[in-house]
Amino acid sequence: MAGLWWFRAAARTRWRLWSPILKKAGGEAEAIPVDVSRAADVQKVADQILAKHGRIDLLVNSAGVNVPKRRWADMELEGWNQLVDINLNGVLYCMRAVLPAMRKQKDGCIINVASWAGRHVSKMPGPAYTTTKHAVLALTHSFNMDECVNGLRACCLSPGEVATPILKLRPVVPSEEEQARMLQPEDLGRTIAFVASMPPRVCMNEILISPTHNRGFIQTPANRD
Repeated sequence: MAGLWWFRAAARTRWRLWSPILKKAGGEAEAIPVDVSRAADVQKVADQILAKHGRIDLLVNSAGVNVPKRRWADMELEGWNQLVDINLNGVLYCMRAVLPAMRKQKDGCIINVASWAGRHVSKMPGPAYTTTKHAVLALTHSFNMDECVNGLRACCLSPGEVATPILKLRPVVPSEEEQARMLQPEDLGRTIAFVASMPPRVCMNEILISPTHNRGFIQTPANRD
């Protein structure tokens, strides 16, 4: 599991979730704030990393947002555009930023964190979030079709409910008891480490992971919101 891993984070709160996982595994963590919705800023960070370390072995696109107004009845174009800029365009910008270096190395792994909503359409995440996560899945497979000949591989990791601060943006915030039964950040960290540690000959094209107690399968009034 050696090499330079770049974790893309939309906010300091998201970085605080990943940093302890990296350090616990015996690695070193460095945070570089970046607005992933700005292509030039993303490229600047990639260039900065390459200038310091000389290579990028792994990119994890984990930044993602949603908005409270997520129904057709109250959705706003500003919210839609924000989700497209971060959840979809940000993924593309980061992938493009590391692509030249990975091609030169003839090696590199990209893990795009999508969502259960990228595979299963439901009302709860809203149209913008569901659309962007489906697009990330398609983007990942498209990457593998073109770049497999260069020794590069991408995995679309689609988790069900994860107990992270993004839940606070839901119209109905899940209770602490409900969140305790969800996937935890360390579960995703272990999954990402598993994908990243596979030999270069292996491409994990897609992983769909959920809590055992999957509220998407257990329909109640609370989890429809």
